[in-house]
Amino acid sequence: MPPLDTLGRPLRDLRISVTDRCNFRCPYCMPAEIYGERYEFLPREEILTFEEITRLARIFIDLGVEKIRITGGEPLLRIEIERLIADLSKLPGLLDLTLTTNGVRFAALSDALKAAGLERVTFSLDALDPDLFKRMAGRDEPPDTVLDAIHTAEQSGFAPVKINTVIKRGDNDGEIVPLARQFHGTDHILRFIEYMDVGTRNGWQLDHVVPADEIVSRVHDALPVEPVEPNYPGEVARRYRYVDGGGEIGVITSVTQPFCGKCTRARLSTDGKLVTCLFASDGVDLRSMLRGNASDEEISQRIQNVWLERDDRYSETRTEATTPDAFRRIEMYQIGG
Repeated sequence: MPPLDTLGRPLRDLRISVTDRCNFRCPYCMPAEIYGERYEFLPREEILTFEEITRLARIFIDLGVEKIRITGGEPLLRIEIERLIADLSKLPGLLDLTLTTNGVRFAALSDALKAAGLERVTFSLDALDPDLFKRMAGRDEPPDTVLDAIHTAEQSGFAPVKINTVIKRGDNDGEIVPLARQFHGTDHILRFIEYMDVGTRNGWQLDHVVPADEIVSRVHDALPVEPVEPNYPGEVARRYRYVDGGGEIGVITSVTQPFCGKCTRARLSTDGKLVTCLFASDGVDLRSMLRGNASDEEISQRIQNVWLERDDRYSETRTEATTPDAFRRIEMYQIGG
């Protein structure tokens, strides 16, 4: 029986950030004016090793975790990431092993990742317009790089391929319909994400958010859609299918229609902290336990104690008065999206 937090939510999902480095500088995550060439990321000795990650993953699975997603930063910057994937894929009880990437390094690693046991992959793609894509990515990279990576994933047998798009009003909200058209008629699932106030450095304001209902309305006007039931209890994305049978889209509504009440996610930061909410101020150090000769039982008990006391529901308590500097929050690149 998995532990239940104070709101009755079980521990089912684990997101593992394997690096705090990224080759993009997306303004909603790692704005270039802050994370410049001289920015000092974590030294190697502070980052969890593959062996430490695998050990913790095994303990989490014993506590009820069924799904693991590998994130970053950009996880494919982690050297020999396929070796970690292979280790994790062999863990008894793990039902789903996935990875989120910006796609730049994916083509070179696709076959190795598939052979290692990776089951699904999600790509980040915030625009199709080349100039806008470069501005959103903070790098001189064309969107074709990501589109080619998506095609490679399909050829390698990853299915379904998912594409995440963060929508920010005044920046890329004009891309909603073009992106829908791009993936309409494919087996890929496009998911629009409301712009969130993760971390404290992206200058978030409520009026930058394009509500999910507006996103769906814009898509519907061009390509009619209808709602679909969730695949499973607690699914984050609200699902819609094209009326003409051209596939489906999803919308992630953390701002306008929070889903905290069904959140079953824990996060493991790059430096080994257990984080119980995407909007958390800090996490609980597990690395020191790993390196201090704690037993699996002691680490398991620590994780259970943290989860049993969990009462996070930030998105339900966010108000119009909330500002990015209202209180310290962990940055997205340290714990994944």
